[in-house]
Amino acid sequence: KMARQAAIYLGHLNPLTTAHENIISFLLRGCDNVYIFPVRFLKDKAEINTKSFPFPYEVRKAMIEAVFTNNDRVIVLPNYAFFSPFIKYVPPLISPYSWVLRRQILKSIKEETFVSYSGDKIERIVLSIYKLHPIGGKRLSFSSSSVKEMLYTQVTQESSKERLTQEILTWQNK
Repeated sequence: KMARQAAIYLGHLNPLTTAHENIISFLLRGCDNVYIFPVRFLKDKAEINTKSFPFPYEVRKAMIEAVFTNNDRVIVLPNYAFFSPFIKYVPPLISPYSWVLRRQILKSIKEETFVSYSGDKIERIVLSIYKLHPIGGKRLSFSSSSVKEMLYTQVTQESSKERLTQEILTWQNK
């Protein structure tokens, strides 16, 4: 019997783009499950969001699940979380906190073997040092107009419109 294999996808996914969707679809073709870890920055248990990264984890999770509706092989988890003060993660690889982060991510992987994905050569080197078995491809390009198109498509799809709207309203009311 062949060992089950998982894919780990770490990223901002803020917002989810067609490039992200293509990467996840690619990983689904070669792995049993795809574990997606949208990065979170937390201070006093509250997520920090900025103009550059406006959507909190729950909204990004809803975006991913809206695109991959009824696909139980796509698993979105909050474990890729940096806790304030963030300087404790520097320098990467040397800081013990960066290895704690690695353990946080891996504790959810149930398969015997796994790979991680990055479209960036330097990121693949770092993932390799962390023993996350990187695979990769060319970084997929996308423009802000394609991001807006993707968001519009997700919101207008009847199956995802209600859930995504509810997640955004819940987020705004916090």
